[in-house]
Amino acid sequence: MNYMNKPSKFSWANLGDITIGRGNLGADMPVVVYRLLQYTMKDILSREYGEEQTSEILRAAGHLAGVNFAENVLDLSGDFDYFIANLQKNLVEMKIGVLRVERSDLDNMKFTLTVSEDLDCSGLPVTDETVCDYDEGFIAGIMERYTGNPFDVKEIDCWASGDRTCRFVAKLKD
Repeated sequence: MNYMNKPSKFSWANLGDITIGRGNLGADMPVVVYRLLQYTMKDILSREYGEEQTSEILRAAGHLAGVNFAENVLDLSGDFDYFIANLQKNLVEMKIGVLRVERSDLDNMKFTLTVSEDLDCSGLPVTDETVCDYDEGFIAGIMERYTGNPFDVKEIDCWASGDRTCRFVAKLKD
């Protein structure tokens, strides 16, 4: 199923005003709460739709989030180095993860990126599998919004597969 061809009802404004709504508790919460939502949702979706469909759904949700994150949080006006520096700064400030660019081929729009201390999997038990489907979509959405071109992003190393950082290859869609 191609979720990208259906209209989205999501709006950044619908995330609300956290300062008003959480005047005492504030905007921060433990990572375990985020993972509790993500992994229980993933479990239910997997039981209902299977592993492959669940991965596709999580990638699509990540993509939608990435596009909206880029539009509402990032400064997209600079060159690629500026864009990456701004993205790195915002990912750290929002405690999403620590982004590094290992390889960058601007001519062919192919990149190898790492995200350390990420929300999704840093510290998970080793299961010999990659689990960051949402992150694949998130990165693809950010890259698409910045470049104006659709991207494929694939996780090739993951904390859950025994690595200590998540590594992604991002390239233009064929």
